[in-house]
Parts: sequence; C-alpha cells; structure tokens
Amino acid sequence: MQHGEGAVDFGGEGTPIVLLHGLMGRATTWWRVARWLTAYGHVVGLDARGHGRARREGPWHTEAFAADVAEFLDRLDEGPAIVIGHSMGGLHALVLAASRPELVRAVVVEDIAPDQRGRTVEPWRGHFESWPVPFASLAHVREFFGSTGDYFVECFEERVDGYHLIAELADLYEIAAEWGRRDYWSYVDKVKCPLLVVEAGDTAMPPGQQAELARRVPGGGKHIVVDGAGHVVHDDAPDTYRGAVEAFLSEVLGR
Repeated sequence: MQHGEGAVDFGGEGTPIVLLHGLMGRATTWWRVARWLTAYGHVVGLDARGHGRARREGPWHTEAFAADVAEFLDRLDEGPAIVIGHSMGGLHALVLAASRPELVRAVVVEDIAPDQRGRTVEPWRGHFESWPVPFASLAHVREFFGSTGDYFVECFEERVDGYHLIAELADLYEIAAEWGRRDYWSYVDKVKCPLLVVEAGDTAMPPGQQAELARRVPGGGKHIVVDGAGHVVHDDAPDTYRGAVEAFLSEVLGR
C-alpha cells in the first residue's frame, strides 16, 4: 500500500475503484473494505481536500471536491471508475457522476441524503468541543469513540502535546454548513450510471430521501436499509455491506 499526495493505492488490477471518505475521515478508514474490493479492480482511496494528506486549501463547496476526484481520474487514465462514497464522499460521488459522466461507471452511496436544508452545524459544536483534546494516545481515541473507535484512530495524528484530529474543525463546519443551505437533486437527476444506495437503519438523514435517490436516478438505482447499523455502515455491519456491494459490482462488471 503506497501513499501518494492525498491518495492511497490499496492494490488490485483492472477497473479503477475509487473510495471517498466522509467528513472528518481519510482514505485509510476504508482499509477493511479495500482488502476485499481488490478482487474486483484497482482500488484507490482519496483524501478529500482538508483531510488526511490532502493539504489543499478551500474553497470547500461540493463541486470543488468533485473536481478534485475528476482531476485524479484524468491523471489515473485507467477508464471509467466505480466510485464508492461514504456520507460526504457519497455526495461527492453523485456530483462527479452527474458532471463528468464519462469518468464514472457506477456509484455506491452510503448514508447521505441530497437535501438537508435547514440543518445547521450548531448541534455539532458542543459535541466536538467536549472532546478531551489532545488525546493521550490512540488507545484513548479508540476508547472515547467506542463503536466508531477503529474509524477515528485513522483520523488523528500525533503532535508534540498528544493526538489531534487531522482536519481543522473550522473547515469541517464550513463544509457541513453548505449542506444546510442547498439541495443536490439537480445532480441526482443527471446520474446516468447504475447506483447502489446503502442506508443505515439508524440513520440521522431525513427520512425517505435515500429511497427516493435510488428511484430517481436515470441510470437505475438500488436501495437497501441495513437494520441496526449506524452511520458508518461498512464498519457497523461489514458482512451485510460487503454482500450488497459485491452483488452490485458483479452485476455492473458482468461477472
């Protein structure tokens, strides 16, 4: 596994499969998923701007993130990719598929809704500010975040005084604030490739939208709800997530 500037090559050969992480995350949070995905193609994870090793500054609007992925795929030059996105990454995947359809063969979206207008980042501030930063160790990070501890240990870095989130909270607030001001249905209506939507049973997204997302895409969509799973479905219910994605990929790739 080699790290480039904002990219992690997980290996495999054939169809490019690009993994896009959620807010606060980074490419390496996909490690377990990437291991079995290499049977289906060349798997690469990307750090979104402001996250992980991608130190690129703003702007922080969704189209800029999607353009970064398009730029990467243009450089990779391995043909249309299967793009798999969690949360924020799913939104970026949809916008990419709508705006650069020649680059995208199929999309998997995990637990994100196209219309969150009216929501604000204010409820998040108290939670983030309650974190005991700096954390004393990665074990401390894992313990504090409990069921999502394995995810978050990938997202912290050691500094002189302890462990800190790699991304800057001010940037994260700005990124998420955009979702409360606009919707993305106009992009959904332009997605002409196959789509799989994986919704968490315990989702915090507005009800009904993820099913509507799958129904609405011109390329044809499938929608599943994973009962009992939280927002990071691929960690909470890895076997169910894998089964759904493998079935979708087998259909897309004609296996």
